[in-house]
Amino acid sequence: MISEEEKEELKIELAKLEDEISTLRQVLAAKEKHLVEIKQKLGISLMNELKQNFSKSWHDMQTTSAYKKTHETLSHAGQKATAAISNVGTAISKKFGDMRSHPFGEKFSSYSIRHSISMPAMR
Repeated sequence: MISEEEKEELKIELAKLEDEISTLRQVLAAKEKHLVEIKQKLGISLMNELKQNFSKSWHDMQTTSAYKKTHETLSHAGQKATAAISNVGTAISKKFGDMRSHPFGEKFSSYSIRHSISMPAMR
């Protein structure tokens, strides 16, 4: 419990702080208004500021170690995926080449192609 005297002191301090905050808000509002006026005179628009802030943020993000590591990992994964797709394409081309030269004719080749395409997991 606090005494009545301490309560009164705290109430006085509270009132002073509220007054100071109110004064600071007024000063800040006046400074912000002045800032806008200066920017208008210099021809600095909100859009230009947003572009500059975005560019700076993008640059800052790209220089982080997390971004660099993620970029490196995704790049490596992309290279692996490209190689895998290329290998699949090569295998399909080879399969078609083998089927063309197969002695059982076109009917067998078409069945074999359908079977290869529809049953890839069975291999």
